[in-house]
Amino acid sequence: MIKLTERAIQKVTELSRSHTSENERLRLFVSEGGCSGREYGIKFDAPKEQDIRVGSVPAEVIVDPASMELLSGSTVDFDDGLHGTGFSVTNPNAKETCGCGRSFS
Repeated sequence: MIKLTERAIQKVTELSRSHTSENERLRLFVSEGGCSGREYGIKFDAPKEQDIRVGSVPAEVIVDPASMELLSGSTVDFDDGLHGTGFSVTNPNAKETCGCGRSFS
């Protein structure tokens, strides 16, 4: 499973409430690319039948099964500190990560 920190829950809730489509949720996913081979992504998207739901509305995130295999056990946080604003993923399955924090292998 994936854990959302309190800061992540607050930001997901804020973004979900301000999003114009009530039928969409924030999707956390992994795609090919980035400097380490795979990269994290997040976007609004309509849930699909096979998606795994993390959290509950309005702080619900959806994850496709392939991404969940790579993200299982991860913690998602949100930071708006000196080093930038955004979601971060602490992934115990990552063998290597790059300096930007958005790419792993």
